[in-house]
Amino acid sequence: MAEQKQTIDILFFGDIVGRPGRQAVKWYLNSLSDSAKPDVVIGNVENASHGFGLNEKNYQELLSAGLQIMTSGNHIWDRREIFDYIYSADCLLRPANFPTPSVGIGARVFEIAGVKVGVINLIGQVFMGNYNSPWEQIEALVPQMLYETPIIFVDFHGEATAEKIAFARYASTLGVSAFTGTHTHVQTADERLLNDRMGFITDSGFCGAYESVIGMAPESAIERLKTMYPTRLDVADGSLVQVNASRFTIEVKTGICQRVSRVNLVHDLDEVDVKFKNTADRHLSV
Repeated sequence: MAEQKQTIDILFFGDIVGRPGRQAVKWYLNSLSDSAKPDVVIGNVENASHGFGLNEKNYQELLSAGLQIMTSGNHIWDRREIFDYIYSADCLLRPANFPTPSVGIGARVFEIAGVKVGVINLIGQVFMGNYNSPWEQIEALVPQMLYETPIIFVDFHGEATAEKIAFARYASTLGVSAFTGTHTHVQTADERLLNDRMGFITDSGFCGAYESVIGMAPESAIERLKTMYPTRLDVADGSLVQVNASRFTIEVKTGICQRVSRVNLVHDLDEVDVKFKNTADRHLSV
């Protein structure tokens, strides 16, 4: 019998925005050498279909690209076809603290490469909307998952950094292994271990067009903010993309995170050679 892994590496992609975001994710995963590939790949996909929601075609595309688990947020219902396919989308989560009648599920234990990983998707309340309490949800969900696995990952989709940090600190006392915030599309530089056990970053950022306003065309974003008209926001295009992600190394037996790090890369998809080593000059200094 093969010896069980001592640690597991979880790679999480920040909000994937439109076609450039999907292409960025595919490029990055393809660029990794076998020794650098993560064990588990998760991504927030609520903006993956032209910036708003997720259609079934793009769900299948991201699965084929290498995503094994998908989380979401307030835009998950933007494309109505999701109500037809979400029942069969076993890898897709919506925030667990959505109103009770909501379709889909917000937490699940996945078994990948013989290791069980619990994943919880939650949404914040500050500047976000009238959602149920994420505090009550995590208090109920974590003990249930700990019966199955010591490894628990949380994607907290929220606007306010203070809410994310406070929630993360509380989650670290409950037994969570790794925690990332999403939604702002701006990667924070505060990765650390909380309570000597939980990997944490306030926001993992986003994957999409580099010359953009959080993934959207600058012209439409400026017009909306300058005039206050309900201007249509279009996804920015172009071959220059950025990849924002976070990576967590977690002990299989204890669920304790040993290391958390950030990925913050810019790459031109028109470059013929897409090997990871050739993108070193595009690595952003932070």
